[in-house]
Amino acid sequence: MEYVPLGSTGTKVSELCLGTWRFGHESGGVTETSREEAHDLLDAAYEAGINFIDTSNNYGGGESERYVGEWLEGRDREEFVVASKVYYTAESRFDRNLSRKTIRAEIAGTLDRLGTEYVDLYYTHRFDDETPIEETLGTLDDLVHDGLVNHLGASTTRERNGAGWKLMEALWTSDAHGLEPYTVTQPKLNAAHRDSARGMLDVAADRDLAVCPYEPLEGGFLTGKYTRGGRPDGSRGALNDWTDDRFDDDQWRALEAVESVAEEVGATPAQVSLRWLMDHDRFTCVPIVGARTPAQLRENLAATELSLTRDQRSRITAAY
Repeated sequence: MEYVPLGSTGTKVSELCLGTWRFGHESGGVTETSREEAHDLLDAAYEAGINFIDTSNNYGGGESERYVGEWLEGRDREEFVVASKVYYTAESRFDRNLSRKTIRAEIAGTLDRLGTEYVDLYYTHRFDDETPIEETLGTLDDLVHDGLVNHLGASTTRERNGAGWKLMEALWTSDAHGLEPYTVTQPKLNAAHRDSARGMLDVAADRDLAVCPYEPLEGGFLTGKYTRGGRPDGSRGALNDWTDDRFDDDQWRALEAVESVAEEVGATPAQVSLRWLMDHDRFTCVPIVGARTPAQLRENLAATELSLTRDQRSRITAAY
């Protein structure tokens, strides 16, 4: 496992990040990842050298943070880079908010569930158009100076709401007021989905922000397990009753390019898709993998040992 700088920070993280949004999450009345299964995944990630764990105060109704916190107990906290998020609320009486009162309440709840004194990376899960950006960034800056948070990130924004502009506005505000800036962004980005991230990626490249994309396999689509009109039993598509038009022709072309390259290099489509992300040269890119079993995680981890040629990367890029 290689370790890369987290953007312009001095923190180094594993090439892949373990995503925990399935921990305690229910789909169709089924818990996708139980406490025991979560701890098995964390064990497998740790054994493979993953030191970067992504969670949130609203994943599994707070269960994700609890599962991670229980697993961290008795381990050396300094070995891990733990990320969580705020906007959706578990403690505050306000709903979906980045006010000073909400952020203060939510960081207290997150630290309690994680059983730690600080988080390494604290994302705003959305932008809040009702709270002045100066109030949000000023409060986050206080958390850094109070030692509760090490670095700040902007997660899961939407381009149709001007995400690139809003991210740059936040960076300008931090510059103007001498506040701790965002150093990481977490858009949805993969070989079959890029449009909603374009503005944020331009900002990340210009300002040396790390990019930690969620859904790097487009909800399992880029594993190759889906066919036109086919959703395997137990898959995310089956659990969430995805319709046949869930994916468009551009996405199917991207999958075909990924599968073609996978055949050439003797790898799985998932491994090729992750390697395509990790090899971005405009910014540090650390995909967040949300495997459901240790076996799936180990398959994904093989992407760290894979090499793609410039031509193979270009074919995947051009297909979408």
